[in-house]
Amino acid sequence: MKTALPPARHATTSWPARVTHALWLVLSLALCLGTVLLGGRVHADATFVHMVRPGETLASIAELYYGDPRRESVLVAENGLASEGGASIVVGLKLVIPTVSYHRVAEGETWSGLAERYYGDSRRAFALVEANSQNAGKPPDVGAEILVPYPLRHVATQHDAMRQIAKDCFGGSQKELASVRRFNFMKPSRTERGEIVLVPLPNLLLSPQGRHLAEAQLPGAVPQGETRDKQLRIRDELPLLHEHVQHGRYVEAVGLANRLIGMGDLTGNQVVTIDRELGIALIALDREDLASDAFKMMLEKQPDLELGIGATSPKVLRVLENAKKSLAETHAAVNTIAAPGVAASPKLSAAGTNAAASGQKPAAAHPTLPAAKPSAPAKVSTAAKGNGH
Repeated sequence: MKTALPPARHATTSWPARVTHALWLVLSLALCLGTVLLGGRVHADATFVHMVRPGETLASIAELYYGDPRRESVLVAENGLASEGGASIVVGLKLVIPTVSYHRVAEGETWSGLAERYYGDSRRAFALVEANSQNAGKPPDVGAEILVPYPLRHVATQHDAMRQIAKDCFGGSQKELASVRRFNFMKPSRTERGEIVLVPLPNLLLSPQGRHLAEAQLPGAVPQGETRDKQLRIRDELPLLHEHVQHGRYVEAVGLANRLIGMGDLTGNQVVTIDRELGIALIALDREDLASDAFKMMLEKQPDLELGIGATSPKVLRVLENAKKSLAETHAAVNTIAAPGVAASPKLSAAGTNAAASGQKPAAAHPTLPAAKPSAPAKVSTAAKGNGH
């Protein structure tokens, strides 16, 4: 059964409509003030607006930008319009088109810090964790592009039920109702008239047509989420990579690992997982030199990672230990060169010397795909400790 849509609000140029436009501007100022009083620095990396044209309705505009006319309720709430269908939209009225944004995690960032940045309060970190299916007990993965739900502003009418607000915005299940209450630090089931309720919407995505229109308005500022989509595709292929290694399909494992690395934009944990499996497969293919390079890349991201001694072959452990020593020597050489008045070590490459001169670690490169051997090598047993997955 299709959901019944509210009466269409057609654009008009009548005198009452112009009064409505003026009232909308006043209410918009009240919304901004209410947000400040809530303590929420609601994120607005890029604000897109739509100027209403003759014959348009809120439903048609919602269809245009979101691909769903039912998102009309989002436009009503965000722009402070009447929720019962009594007010018409005005030709020339500028409607804010809200949407989610994205954030690329940097070293040292935390969920609480990101919540403080985007929502003005660290207690709202759970919204980011849940939207990205992460564990609140672990920090966000460095390099990951995370989705930032849009905090839709809803101005309550007389004693609005919290459940109805949650239902109007994104379904109204018990879990979603609890999320709205938690986000607003509320306990009562009903709100007071004029109270502002922020509803975090993780699925408020622009349609392809909506992105095109927004891009034309603000070139380069439209949140796309392409990096996040790529990282999710890589995540979904990691179990197959592990399966290749576990079942002795080492050539296939090396090929898949190199393909995933070639996609770029990996998170820190994805680099660790892929290079660990790649190194093990390369050892089985008698390419310890390339395996050592893979392990170095892994250790750069997670220096404390260890492979389970009881379930890992001595050969793998030996290569890993040598990689640790080699990496430590490289870092020591970089630190030595960085010290004033110290000559360069002959053991350090030209790339390492240049990096050291700038105070940086030398950039490592992933090992290239070796030629497949005609005979199948012996299987190498492994187990890993750490958070590489």
